[in-house]
Amino acid sequence: MTSVEEERPRALLAGASRRWVRALPWAVAFVLCVALLPTIIQVLTNDYGLNGGVAGALAVAQAAPLLLAVVRPLHAWYVIFAADVAGTLALLTVDFDERLLWPFPPMEIVGYVGLCLALGLRERRRTLLRVWLATAVANVALGFAAPHGFGAGDLLFTILGGVVLLLGGALRERSEVQRRLAEQETISEAERGRRTLLEERARIARELHDVVAHHMSVITVQADTAEYRHDGLPPEMREEFTTIAATARQSLGEMRRLLGVLRNEESRGELVPQPGLAQIGPLAEATARASGPVEFTSCDVDAPEAVGLSAYRIVQEALANVVRHAPGAHTRVSLSVSEPDPPAGPRLTVLVVNGPPPDAPAGPLEASGTGHGLVGMRERVRIIGGTLDAGPLPDGGFRVAAFLPLTGTDFT
Repeated sequence: MTSVEEERPRALLAGASRRWVRALPWAVAFVLCVALLPTIIQVLTNDYGLNGGVAGALAVAQAAPLLLAVVRPLHAWYVIFAADVAGTLALLTVDFDERLLWPFPPMEIVGYVGLCLALGLRERRRTLLRVWLATAVANVALGFAAPHGFGAGDLLFTILGGVVLLLGGALRERSEVQRRLAEQETISEAERGRRTLLEERARIARELHDVVAHHMSVITVQADTAEYRHDGLPPEMREEFTTIAATARQSLGEMRRLLGVLRNEESRGELVPQPGLAQIGPLAEATARASGPVEFTSCDVDAPEAVGLSAYRIVQEALANVVRHAPGAHTRVSLSVSEPDPPAGPRLTVLVVNGPPPDAPAGPLEASGTGHGLVGMRERVRIIGGTLDAGPLPDGGFRVAAFLPLTGTDFT
């Protein structure tokens, strides 16, 4: 059932977002069918003198398939083209006025032009070329049997058909190119977001390695020197400390091998000690000298290194955004500790709030940042089990608030 539904042809303009555009082909086909059906009968009988029954049959064959052209224009062309040629041959059996258009009467040309537009919007170049060649060959071949001579004006059927086929094909190809560009932009945007997230995760992993490696090194040193710092240790305890030191060294080796995969040539500068809460104050002062007034308030807090590192990076990225998007704006940076919550424990609140810029900048003052904006902030907060609230303020400023747990996040 699914494969049958997938092979079912779609109507022309069925992918349009607006309803009236999707209904437009059906409306045009219906109007043409209703208008041409009686017109063909009347013209063929009254002007050309064709038998009424034959004229009625030709009118149905030439007008009714226009409704089919909305879904299957090539199938409709087979029927209408054969009916037009048959109607021309039928006109050879009657004596009509020389002033009348031949081999194809005007109302047949109108219906055929509408059909060619549907073909151009649906079929490929090769099919359109074959349709036009068939039209031209039939038009020229019938011209040799013209009862009153054959001139350039009698090629109107071929000329108009070719122009409309070309126009419809150009519109279809333009629409196809725009659709592919939109799809490619969507894919590129998704890939860009995914790459940004992966890069930020790798960056966080490298930084957390430095934090964890420090603690593992301390464990190794303490375990190795325990027998020298404490006299009279029993052999079992010495062996236990030796095992602890060996395990710690093995863990450090595995972490360094993992870090070799995460690091690249561009990240060698990250081998320096990782910053923490103590460096946020100097960061705010440096930003104040470069951009505008920055008010910094803090409190005494003993935060795990991972929390301190995340807090520093969040403030760093938030201040970088102020420099880029709101230069000169008054900015407030504050660190505070919330009251202990029995289920979750105390939390470190990192708040960066800036007002609107004094003057609207013509463009960003800084093209590149230290991280990946809100993506990096959210990922850092998520890893240590915190929450992030960021968004614009009514006065035109921006607020970044991170709530980081102070317990259970020391990765040691």
